[in-house]
Amino acid sequence: MFHEHRTDVSGQSPPELEAEYAADLAAIVEDHGVDAVVEETGLDRALVESLANEEVPAELTLAQAAAVQALADGVADADTVREMACEHLLLGMTTGVLDIDAVTAELPLNLEATEVQQKIERRAPMTFREFVHIQHVIATHQP
Repeated sequence: MFHEHRTDVSGQSPPELEAEYAADLAAIVEDHGVDAVVEETGLDRALVESLANEEVPAELTLAQAAAVQALADGVADADTVREMACEHLLLGMTTGVLDIDAVTAELPLNLEATEVQQKIERRAPMTFREFVHIQHVIATHQP
């Protein structure tokens, strides 16, 4: 699950990590059904159908992914899932001895350090793809 503390990406690229999470989200949609996920999360049907097909639309936000993840058995509510995901990024930065400039320098995204900081601190929206890339950078620096 994407909101757990990730300490290893085992040679995975960001797209491979995203595909791993896409499979997890698709399994949740399959377990509950597209209609139920749409009803329970308020997400757009096309977006949920994409997730069901293990596709992660570029516009999928971390909050939306958290809403789907929260439907899995034994998982907290969507707000807590999103908070945990971001807190684990901060924890990973601490254990990897990374500052925001170091993380930003390795991101293949067109983001400034202040934008990355705001996203990690949940002061700005983050796409799921941005989350995956940030998590990947941080996980590659874990001891």
